Amino acid sequence: MLRTRRKVRLETERLTLRPPSHADFRQWAALRQESAEFLQPWEPTWAGDHLTRKSFTNRVYWAQRSIANGTAVPLFLIRRSDDSVLGAITLDHIRRGPAQAGTTGYWIGEAYARQGYMREAIEAVVHYAFTTLDLSRIEAGCLPENTPSRGLLESCGYKYEGVAQAYLQINGRWRNHVLYANLRHDRRGKTDVG
Repeated sequence: MLRTRRKVRLETERLTLRPPSHADFRQWAALRQESAEFLQPWEPTWAGDHLTRKSFTNRVYWAQRSIANGTAVPLFLIRRSDDSVLGAITLDHIRRGPAQAGTTGYWIGEAYARQGYMREAIEAVVHYAFTTLDLSRIEAGCLPENTPSRGLLESCGYKYEGVAQAYLQINGRWRNHVLYANLRHDRRGKTDVG
């Protein structure tokens, strides 16, 4: 089993992707609060303590354990020009053995949406997953009506694979998700299905 004990830090044209730190709390909480109306239709219902320091501290410790155990790589998107937290991306549910797979999930603050930041982050994480972690398959899912997210995944090399019924509880309801996958050695070609 591949265990990564070193610090994970990915650089893109405008971003540094790194695990959350305790010092990020105020920026993260402010961004989540400011973007709540924008984010909540696409996310699981926030717990009552979602924006508290204690909850964030638990998130930081979970990120450290997950990276050390090789089960997930949770990263914040930090804009280098001003050190602002813009959002987060996680390569989660990393499975070894015959699967060599993981699942991507992400969010971005409303003020930073549709400016190419998440594309940079996804491309960096995909490259890291295939070259450093030696994964073969990266999966993602989103709500069928989330056209911007679907377009983003497709532009980053993910291909539509189908629909999972009642896949996740989003905003208090069990919701179907469209599923995508990005393969390290993809021979499927372009598809317009889905």
